[in-house]
Amino acid sequence: MIQNYFKMAWRNLMKHKFISFINLFGLTVGLTCCLLITVYILHETSYDKYNTNANRIYRVTRSFNNRDGAVTLRLGTIAPPFGPLLQNYFPDIQKITRFLPNGKTPVKYEEKLFNEDKLFFVDEHVFDVFNVGVTKGNPQKALNDPFTVMLTEDIAKKYFGNEDPMNKMIRINNRFSLKVTGVFKSFPSNSHIHPEIMVSFNTLKDSAVYGARNLETNYGNNSFFTYLLLPENYPAKNIEAQFPSFLDNAVHFPGAPANFKPSTVTKLGLQKLTDIHLRSHLDFEAEENGDISRVYVFSAIALIILLIACINYMNLSTARSTLRAKEIGIRKVAGASKSELIAQFLSESVMIAWISMLLAILATWLIIPSINKLAGLQLSPYLLLEWKWILTVLLVPFFVGIISGVYPALFMSSFQPVKTLKGLFRVGGRSISFRKALVVTQFGISIVLIVTTAIVFQQLRYMQQAKLGYDKEHVVVLPYYFTANSEYEAFRNELLTNSAIRNLGRSSRIPTGRLLDSQNAATESGDSLQPVTTELKFLAIDQDFIPSYDIKMAAGRNFSKAFTTDTAGFVMNEATVKVLGWKSNETAIGKNFMYGNVRGKVIGVVKDFHFESMHQRIVPIVFALPKPDQANFYNALTIKISGNNLHAALADIEKKWRTYLPEMPYEFNFLDDKFNELYQSEQRQGSLFTIFACIAIFIACLGLLGLSSFAITQRIKEIGIRKVLGASAGTIVLLLSKDFLKLVVVAAVIAFPIAWYAMHQWLADFAYRISISWWIFIVAGMIAATIALLTVSILAIKAALSNPVKSLRTE
Repeated sequence: MIQNYFKMAWRNLMKHKFISFINLFGLTVGLTCCLLITVYILHETSYDKYNTNANRIYRVTRSFNNRDGAVTLRLGTIAPPFGPLLQNYFPDIQKITRFLPNGKTPVKYEEKLFNEDKLFFVDEHVFDVFNVGVTKGNPQKALNDPFTVMLTEDIAKKYFGNEDPMNKMIRINNRFSLKVTGVFKSFPSNSHIHPEIMVSFNTLKDSAVYGARNLETNYGNNSFFTYLLLPENYPAKNIEAQFPSFLDNAVHFPGAPANFKPSTVTKLGLQKLTDIHLRSHLDFEAEENGDISRVYVFSAIALIILLIACINYMNLSTARSTLRAKEIGIRKVAGASKSELIAQFLSESVMIAWISMLLAILATWLIIPSINKLAGLQLSPYLLLEWKWILTVLLVPFFVGIISGVYPALFMSSFQPVKTLKGLFRVGGRSISFRKALVVTQFGISIVLIVTTAIVFQQLRYMQQAKLGYDKEHVVVLPYYFTANSEYEAFRNELLTNSAIRNLGRSSRIPTGRLLDSQNAATESGDSLQPVTTELKFLAIDQDFIPSYDIKMAAGRNFSKAFTTDTAGFVMNEATVKVLGWKSNETAIGKNFMYGNVRGKVIGVVKDFHFESMHQRIVPIVFALPKPDQANFYNALTIKISGNNLHAALADIEKKWRTYLPEMPYEFNFLDDKFNELYQSEQRQGSLFTIFACIAIFIACLGLLGLSSFAITQRIKEIGIRKVLGASAGTIVLLLSKDFLKLVVVAAVIAFPIAWYAMHQWLADFAYRISISWWIFIVAGMIAATIALLTVSILAIKAALSNPVKSLRTE
């Protein structure tokens, strides 16, 4: 019986090839989108789960709050003394391991010199906590001794080729050498951290590197990723609840008053390893994380597109019902029951769903490499080959076939054989209303996607074209090495002999980065200095930083080499003046001010500018000039070039860099490229929304094609009579089209408030954002209406131009 159902289903599919193709194509597109999004979701939710102990590993986080209790900074890192203290205070902790990122680091082997940005100092317990595949060396001993290093297989090949890397020496920062004691496999793509060079943590104990004393007492350097391994099924909240007492009893900040309670200004927290990628949005992370809300949005889009495809199938199946009316009537006269007819029609829809799924799987395998290249992802279709997902993929066509086919099956099995065989078959109003509701749903979803896509790109354009308060064009940024201090002035003067190079300046951070550094501040009040309760961000700069970025002064002056006292002077932005409660920028000049351990005067105020992305508000910033022996504050070198001869200027910079800094790799970025990277996530989101909107509209048009085909078939004799009575083709096209345009209008009325609410929530993540314009909704509705009109017109024009004799011959 079942074999017969599928045999008949195949014959019917072959008999009505065009409609079967549209059905098949629509479901294939919908299922392909679902599979692609499923692969993305599986990848995002699999982060760090490859670790055997993933459910037992927690990262320690640290936050800071001001005197009013408001949190001002949230970090995924903590200070180095916390590691040993936590181990001693909480005996239930089985293991602790720490990672210290070293930023861009020059690494040299013989004549090979590279900048490596994934070099970490890592302790020997990393192998007890994480799954690290060691291919050479002993993981129990490889990182025990200071000045030893382990490399990934790719890094080892990069430096040593086919030679055995074991026991070879590499040099970092042109300061000390390391012996290679092991090689390990790269951390998987679904890891939240990817060290490629792991230097023994014990190396930090050397005073020339960091110093054992600093490891025990430096609570200000919160750069250490610290992970705990807890016992099986251990309630991590028990430890987290004891953190305040741990801070107050076990932690002793150097120089703090005797009655000082650290828990009043800082807090520690625990973060489950598997939650880091999707649920952690701290101010400092190892790498850019994903977002659980994005997973939810794409899951919804996958279901919506599949729903649209199913609706499309329903409409097309009912549209061709009149073609099968006599077949159904003959089957019923021959003794077929309603349940047998339903089973027959469902078998057809399940068969189409199965064929669609096979085609969708093939399309997914072919498309994923292009998506990875376009979006910078590392998705693998093999994620679908896990047994639980294989079972799901096998069951999906069955459920899709049932959902898509149940209404057409019930609808067509209800035909009365007497009427169908006499040609008196007519479709009732309820079925027409249901199909219209389906089309309204399809176009409502499409309009929502059109609106969201337009607003995403509007916000992107706003961010890219907004006035930032500084000049980012033709700005070259290079890493700055403190070993260059002795050569810097000569290097600077040489560069400035080139007329194409306008200026260069040094700073601890550059615009487009995050402002994470801050120190305690105090302002004058009468004859004394009073503590500032608001957090003021810190930026170390030299005298040329402000002019290099063309940042405008609002009052006072910039730092100058003509004033030796400027190392005790401060420049601040307008936001700082406001939070300090000073009346104006001018009144701030000359005021006594203390920041960190430096007491001096305010010498200048710069106009506010967007240092960070537009996700963040402009925050108060204090600019300070380091003393000559503190030049290690500088991390970046900015070079402003005129746009006249860019390539020649870059060649000159490289030539002089290699002359003055031969042991440091030459590597630069343009600031506007880094600026664009700030909004890569939104750019990808906008591109994906565009793709999904086009797919949704395309499938919706197929559904509309089905409904218009159905409606025109039902009115074919009416069209013939109207033509005989003198109606023009244009009049008939308008008559057939206006009913469908009404559906688009209804869809728009429903879609507009949904789209407005969704984008209002999305824009809330930006401190600086556009206002949602009413015309976007009108344009979206007009686009949907135009597409609908063109779709309907294809069949309407054909019907209007047909010979009325043929349509009336059977009367």
